[in-house]
Amino acid sequence: MKLLLTAINAKYIHSNLALRSLAAAAPDCTEHLFLKEFTINQTAGHMLGELYTAAPDALFFSCYIWNITYVEELCAQLHKLLPDVPVWLGGPEVSFESERFLAAHPAVKGIMRGAGEDSFCALARHYIYGSPEYLADIPGLVYRENGTIAQTGEALRVPLSKLPFAYADPWPMPDSRHRIVYYESSRGCPFACSYCLSSVERELSFRDVDLVKRELSAFVAQGIPQVKFVDRTFNCNPSHALAVWRHIAGIDRGTTNFHFEISADLLRDEELALLSRLRPGLVQLEIGVQSTNPATLAEIRRHTDLPRLFANVRRILAGGNIHVHLDLIAGLPYEDYGTFAGSFDAVFALGAHQLQLGFLKVLKGSYMYERAHEYGLLFHDRPPYEVLATKWLPFADLLRIKRAEEMLEVYYNSGQFALSIRLLTLTCASAFALFERLGGYYEKNGLFGISHSRLARCEILLDFVREEQEAIDLNMLREALVYDLYARENCKRRPVWAVDLSPYKQTLRALDPERKGSLRHVEPFSYRFPLADARVLSALPERSARPLLYRFDYEARDALTGQAQIENVGVGND
Repeated sequence: MKLLLTAINAKYIHSNLALRSLAAAAPDCTEHLFLKEFTINQTAGHMLGELYTAAPDALFFSCYIWNITYVEELCAQLHKLLPDVPVWLGGPEVSFESERFLAAHPAVKGIMRGAGEDSFCALARHYIYGSPEYLADIPGLVYRENGTIAQTGEALRVPLSKLPFAYADPWPMPDSRHRIVYYESSRGCPFACSYCLSSVERELSFRDVDLVKRELSAFVAQGIPQVKFVDRTFNCNPSHALAVWRHIAGIDRGTTNFHFEISADLLRDEELALLSRLRPGLVQLEIGVQSTNPATLAEIRRHTDLPRLFANVRRILAGGNIHVHLDLIAGLPYEDYGTFAGSFDAVFALGAHQLQLGFLKVLKGSYMYERAHEYGLLFHDRPPYEVLATKWLPFADLLRIKRAEEMLEVYYNSGQFALSIRLLTLTCASAFALFERLGGYYEKNGLFGISHSRLARCEILLDFVREEQEAIDLNMLREALVYDLYARENCKRRPVWAVDLSPYKQTLRALDPERKGSLRHVEPFSYRFPLADARVLSALPERSARPLLYRFDYEARDALTGQAQIENVGVGND
């Protein structure tokens, strides 16, 4: 008997924790269990061939909004080729409105709803050993039986500490040095945000902290590059969070990065003090703000102390050792174009390393889904169910935000134009206005949908400033773009607008006695640009009486941004 657990991930570097959790929960079935992972970048035809060739006796799919269309297609075609092979689905995308899903997909035998470890273990034994228990005796199932759809109630919740380590033999992470390892130290969420499925099941369960410490130590010992916690609000239990952060600080070998999703307004002085002492790059934090509009926050049932959140984010960023990622959501109730722009500007001003501008996903089973008619919510019928319009935000305004979001990704979140964008925001009415106007410029000139090089993006930015008559000094922007280019890499192709280096030839040669030209670069600037990755600029840089020589060292990069180490190594000729 061969049971095949299958996942279709969004990217190659991603992995599926659910498969390993299910397999580890059925230790007496191990010899009959097999795991198979694909990515959405592979064709359905390729996946179909692989699954058919595997010749499973039963097939299980892990379902999410990014892969459900692939799963539906594969189930339909596999049923034609392997009509006697039962196909089971699990995961958040099929755990709600399961009966309707089964009615629409006759190729699917059944669905495991909710936490699947106990249900899968019993189901695996049912198929492998022909155990006397009927499907009706296994909690957490919705399945077809004799032409009807049957349900077996809620899945049993196994205490998180009772579950085996998902990455123990025989289920270690394949090629783990090139993929993100996902890890779970708690389940559930104490909050009730209306757009999130975690609000449906608010029961919290924590894995014993001693188990967590041993398992994290195993990751560090293996040299795993990144461990990403899937805990919905990692620091909702301060003592649990503090114990984990202290442990990873103690076992750090300078290789592994740990990613946590947290509520910043819950952080206390003790946690903040500990975070400030961590090795740069050991931890990165994702912090959901979602909106700064009080009416919106109240309606989505998100109780956030914004002044405390902002103060804590500033304190974390001031330490210069933790990569911070902030989130906003467009399309929430009571959020119109103006209030969203206000939310954006307030959050952008914090100077986080990344600002993710997401768009509301109206997920089946969420409170938001139930209130869609009341909010005038229009959204896509197919995954990822993204918002199209609301009572407060028409589609035309959503399109403007979409264009601003793409510019944010290209010119800010990429980290490739850090100084240039910060200078432009100082001379524009607001940060959101800058990205929105830049998006409009791209749209007007047919620049979207083209794979532009970095140099091309620079030239577009310069053209935008000239044609739209932005207030910034064009010479300052040209030099800032040169700074940004060399901060990331020693450019093989020098920008045509950069200054001629020939008058500095002897000086530059003297500044590189070790002849490390490929690993270092010296550039003259007329402005006193910051020597480090300044998250926030309060004023435009002063012009220098004589050119300043900045050296970019690519052997010593910033652990958070990858930017070269920059130092002022002298003054050039006039």
